[in-house]
Amino acid sequence: MNTPLRRVALAVMAMIVALLINATYVQVQIGPIGKADSLRNDPRNDRVLLDEYARQRGQISAAGTVLASSVATDDRYKYLRTYPTDPMAYAPVTGFYSLQNGNNGLEHAEDSVLNGSDNQLFGRRLIDLISGRDPRGGNVVTTINPIMQKVAYEQLTAKKLTGSVVAIEPSTGRILTMVSTPSYDPNTLAGHDAGRVEDTYKQLDKDTGRPLINRAVSMTYPPGSTFKVVVTAAALSNGIAKPEDQFTAAPRITLPGTQTTLENYAGSHCGPGDAQTASLTDAFKYSCNTAFVELGIKVGTAKLKDEASAFGIGKDLHNSIPIPWTDSTVGDIPDNAALGQSSIGQRDVALTPLDNAVIAATIANGGVRMKPYLVDQLQAPDLSTLSTTKPTSVGQAVTPQVATQITNLMLESEKNTQGGSQPRPYQIASKTGTAEHGTDPRNTPPHAWYLAFAPAQNPKIAIAVIVENGGDRALAATGGSVAAPIARAVLDAGLGG
Repeated sequence: MNTPLRRVALAVMAMIVALLINATYVQVQIGPIGKADSLRNDPRNDRVLLDEYARQRGQISAAGTVLASSVATDDRYKYLRTYPTDPMAYAPVTGFYSLQNGNNGLEHAEDSVLNGSDNQLFGRRLIDLISGRDPRGGNVVTTINPIMQKVAYEQLTAKKLTGSVVAIEPSTGRILTMVSTPSYDPNTLAGHDAGRVEDTYKQLDKDTGRPLINRAVSMTYPPGSTFKVVVTAAALSNGIAKPEDQFTAAPRITLPGTQTTLENYAGSHCGPGDAQTASLTDAFKYSCNTAFVELGIKVGTAKLKDEASAFGIGKDLHNSIPIPWTDSTVGDIPDNAALGQSSIGQRDVALTPLDNAVIAATIANGGVRMKPYLVDQLQAPDLSTLSTTKPTSVGQAVTPQVATQITNLMLESEKNTQGGSQPRPYQIASKTGTAEHGTDPRNTPPHAWYLAFAPAQNPKIAIAVIVENGGDRALAATGGSVAAPIARAVLDAGLGG
């Protein structure tokens, strides 16, 4: 073979090899190598969309109530995703499923089961292929209690409040309620009219109320005095204080090494009378900032952070539930002045509502922290069980003895909380929080928190409620006046109060 022919042959061979490599790169995915997955998941890929919408997507449900299902249509996309039951109340749980904008919530987290591509459904897919039966997706059964969910949503929306309610079963970690307001109707994002759906999504995305955000797991807030539960746990667990120990009852305290003062709510003296000191029990009951500044500094940064970590507060301490869950933080604590501020749940301390609910649930469960979860069962299309979530202990945050001591303190706190003396067939153990925030905190309506569990001696429900920016009470807001009534209504719904 002469030289020119050899060169042409080598060039042709090189081009064939290049074409094979390119075809393999486009059509095959091996770990991070290849584009098959990205092309398959590209929302502009009509073939994938047509194939997915040709299958009946599985249901999402809660205690027999259908939250999401697919109905047949007569257009090019054979099925339409619908959310038939209180869609705005359940949007933080289900998320949305959209042609143009993908999916989120459980629609995203359990997508492979819902669309039928999960490995657990391989046998079913094979039978469908052989029999010629139309393929269908599996079902997701959530842990949500529909009655509690409905009441929580109605409580927040009745006064157009912005906030979140999260309730957990302490002994298992099952999430009974997950509400976030303002919310949105996922049906408006599930339609097949691309232009209309895109316009709706843009409007929701630009809305200053941020309705697409699931505040329960995706936003963190200063916890205010609800964080005193963690500070108290650190003090009791390390033998640094006992419920009867005395701390300052002064209305104000100067932070170490500064001229900055912190004061109790409304600049009040801590507890009844005019004594110079107050017991830890009274300091907790009356939520005295000055006493907790003293206590927090006595505990120290290392022990406070260790205790917070035991309750699940810190970087990379969360697994999905299965939806993503933002980490909470104690923040940077460079000195005792910062420690004093952090000890009353201010400065850089920031918690998600779910994390605060976990704190309450951990105390209610004798100090054992359970991993929260939102999916009870995954089912095949014929409703046979693919898997059931088993409760998982994440560790012992405090001893049962310390958990009992904190429960008693929370019972005292409930007595001092607005509405706490109202007769009920069960006892509530609680802690309120009124959290300052913003660049001008004294003139910015505070976030109102309420943390609780009930019945106190045999806890079935732990709950955290936050109402942003004072709700309907503006600067006069407190956790007891704004958040507590919401939580009590949800507890009544769940416990039959």
